[in-house]
Amino acid sequence: MSLLASSLGKKYVMALSGLVLSIFVLGHMVGNLQVFGDPYLINAYGYKLQHLPYGLLWVVRLFLLACVVAHIWAAITLKIQNKKARPQDYEAKATVQASLASRTMIMSGLIILAFLIFHLLHYTVRAVPGHQYNHAIIANDGTEYPAEVPLVLHGKTKVDAYGDPLIVHNVHDMMIAGFSYPLISLFYIIGVYLLCMHLSHGVSSMFQSLGLRNEKWRYRLDKIAMVYGWVTFLGYASIPLGIWFGIVNASV
Repeated sequence: MSLLASSLGKKYVMALSGLVLSIFVLGHMVGNLQVFGDPYLINAYGYKLQHLPYGLLWVVRLFLLACVVAHIWAAITLKIQNKKARPQDYEAKATVQASLASRTMIMSGLIILAFLIFHLLHYTVRAVPGHQYNHAIIANDGTEYPAEVPLVLHGKTKVDAYGDPLIVHNVHDMMIAGFSYPLISLFYIIGVYLLCMHLSHGVSSMFQSLGLRNEKWRYRLDKIAMVYGWVTFLGYASIPLGIWFGIVNASV
């Protein structure tokens, strides 16, 4: 507990929770990019996640939630401690040298939190009014898609253990319908941009917090962090843009 109360302990919490979240964001992007392939891919991916054994999906969700809470707690308490410890003139000089990302981490973090809450309510909980996707999936132009579809690969319908057609949630068309709304797509692109730039700065500073970054590696690690940020942003942003430009088409 004494370590957690110290600035060093909070930096460790922030760095390690940020590392977990950075890995998750990258993996989640790879999974979502399957929407560009056959509808079977993203629908089967969603089905497998929902049917992980031993409640593993909820274990992962709760672990990620704990990381988010720990990350926010560490960021806020460190900010408060630093503000109390630094003289005003020192803080003013440091601000000139700080990057825009580092100076806006708290503000961007709050916007990201709002985005993540909406994103979870939209696609995971499906509780946003007009976007529940339980009985039908309705796009912005009024096109209606079935909420559930058979899992089909190369014209062959997959079957369950009883030989019946395997019916899964229509994740593919749900994403198409969801991003057919301009404001949702715009909010998503802005949200993932802030998230990826936030994590990019975090990846860079994480090594410093853990004592793994020296002058020799500073430049390389900063470049790796920048590449990570832009790759993840472009990956996520390509989904609504691909839907808007007709690269991703509905399965039915």
